[in-house]
Amino acid sequence: MLKSLVLRVFAVSFFVLGSSVALAQDKANYAYLSLEPEIVTNYISDSAQKLGYVRVSVELMIHDVNQLEIAEHHMPLLRSTAIEIFGQQPAEKVKSLTGREDIRRAILKALQEHMKQETGGEVVKNVIFTKYLYQGG
Repeated sequence: MLKSLVLRVFAVSFFVLGSSVALAQDKANYAYLSLEPEIVTNYISDSAQKLGYVRVSVELMIHDVNQLEIAEHHMPLLRSTAIEIFGQQPAEKVKSLTGREDIRRAILKALQEHMKQETGGEVVKNVIFTKYLYQGG
């Protein structure tokens, strides 16, 4: 009896959760776009003797699937902006978790501003780092 009750609860929760996920997916119309290839660039090192570099995989969340082609068209601007921002960062910011989040937010804001200037809309909804490696400094 306990086993059948557990199975019923599981089935009901699976149905409820499954339907709410399906509803969320129906409403979401965003897309993802990778900044390919990975970004590999230097950052401002603490000492002049050592050169620090960062290697990052960046995914862009695009507001709408229909804007994907627009974002792809502006890919050189998007990549250049991300590389420029990373290159201006001090070592302590690149190496810390809070600094990494600050960098992510700075890239998001800059990308949104550039896309607003170029297209009239933000286009980029979010920036996600899927790989983040640094060395040196």
